[in-house]
Formats: sequence, structure tokens, C-alpha cells
Amino acid sequence: MDTTSRLLLLLDVVERGSYAKAAESKNIDRSVISKQIRKLEDELGVRLLNRTTRSFSLTAAGAEMVKKAAELRELLNDTVRLAENYHQEPRGTLKITSPNIIAKRYLQPVINDFQKRFPQVEIELLLEDRVVDIVGEGIDLAFRVGEPKDSTLIARKIASNRFVALASPEFIETYGKPQTIEELAVLPMASYASSSIRVNSINYLNEHGEATEQAIKSVFRANDAEVLILKALSGTAMVVVPAFIVGEEVKEGRLVPVLTDVKLSDYSAMYAIYPHRDLPVRTRLFFDAVRQYIGKEKPIWENNIPNFDSLY
Repeated sequence: MDTTSRLLLLLDVVERGSYAKAAESKNIDRSVISKQIRKLEDELGVRLLNRTTRSFSLTAAGAEMVKKAAELRELLNDTVRLAENYHQEPRGTLKITSPNIIAKRYLQPVINDFQKRFPQVEIELLLEDRVVDIVGEGIDLAFRVGEPKDSTLIARKIASNRFVALASPEFIETYGKPQTIEELAVLPMASYASSSIRVNSINYLNEHGEATEQAIKSVFRANDAEVLILKALSGTAMVVVPAFIVGEEVKEGRLVPVLTDVKLSDYSAMYAIYPHRDLPVRTRLFFDAVRQYIGKEKPIWENNIPNFDSLY
């Protein structure tokens, strides 16, 4: 391993916060990381890290080296992108990250077609609902639902998302078809819940166009959107979900839109996020293919709900 590689290894350790996490990401032993950092210190003739049995901190010299390592990584990435743009045909590895449901329904069909067109492109798809370190983990393109929080990254909106309220025919037979949004306070509902989000209410616009919140009676919670749809299909709960998780259930009559005269607030839009404006050819072409597949004017998932334009 040369000095450049060791500097980038130091940067990875600092960004991930531990030797163990850096070693896990590279599938190597922690002792290898420690040995290479010590070699880097010997080469540079300065101590870079103050170590304890459980943690480390950067020395003044270490902090400067980490800054230079970040600049070096950026320069190397720019060089690779520049070279790749001279290829007449896209090639190389395209590393993508996305939540499970987006990947399965809206990216995989694009990937299959893309690799038929450009067989020299290798695609690595990481299904992650967690927040990913796009730069540190070498991600070329991330697809996310929700406003991006990192202002250092480039984000482009792909499509809007609208809510839809759904109940199965069995649910309607048992509980009746809800006529007002206030009934959600007493009707059994399935809702999303995770370690960071817990849905306890539904947002909508009242007759005056004012943002209003309606509490719901959640009898079932899950951190997977497809599981919520399965719960609704069971007839034991209804759901209010973003339209992009709806498949053929409405077309097939297994779920029915309800409360269609209520103006539900929009769900967070879908974005593509990437680290640099100057995208390699393969990344730019894939991004364009995703936008084309999803639809630039009307997202493809709205086609799964008949007459959706006139609902909510």
C-alpha cells in the first residue's frame, strides 16, 4: 500500500469514526488498518492520531492530513470521471443505493434494460433505508424520498408523491365506507413506524385551505410500506400511504380509494442525489433512463390508481 492509499484509509477511518467500521467496509481485519496508519505516521514523521483503548482523536497534524486526503480523493475522483467521459461507450461500475421498494419496482426494470444497452457497465445496487454516506461509501447515485439534508450534495427532483387512502372491500363491509376524515380517529388503521419516524396523524387541507392534522387510531405499525399494504388487504385495517407503494391492488379491486374528496397533503418527493455535478457518462445515462421510466410529467405509479388525477 502506498502513501496515497494510506491517506485515503486514514480519511475513511475518521469519517466512519472507528477502525472497526473502516475494516468492516473494506472486508479486512482491524489490525491491518492499524498497521497501515502507523506506517503512514512513520512515512510522514508525525503522529496523526491520539489513541486510547476505546477511541482516538486527531492531532493537529492529523487534522491537516485528513483535509489533504479529502482533497486528494476529490482530485482522484475528478480524474477518473474525466477519463470516463472520453469513452465512446459507457463502462465501469455504477454504484447505486435506494430503499427496497423503489429499487424493486422502479429501478430494477431500468437496470435490466440499461445493461442490455450497455453490457460493459457493471451495476452494484445497495438496498438501504438508512442514511448513506454517499461520498465516503463511493456511491454514484442515490434515490431517496424526502428533502435532502446535505447541502454539499447535488439533488434533483424526479417525481412528486401524493397520498391515497385505501381500504379493502372486506373492511368496508365490516366497518362501512368512511365519509369524513374525522372517522380515522376511531377506525382501525395501519401506519408506518421506525426508530426515527412514528406516524400518529394524517395531514390534510381543510375547506379553507388551511393545513390541518387528524389523529388516527393505529392498531398496526410496521417499518415496511409493503407490509402496510398487506395489512390493508387483510381487511383488518385501512391505510393512508404514498401512491408510489401501490401496485395493482386498486386496479384489481382488492383495495378501494376512500375519502377521495379530502385534500390530502402531498408526501415527500422522490430525489436523485449524487456527489458531483460533472457526472460520468454511465451515471448520467442511467439517471436519464430512470426519469424516462418513472415519467417526467406524471409518475408511473399514478397509473396504478384509476382516475387518480381527480382524487384527493
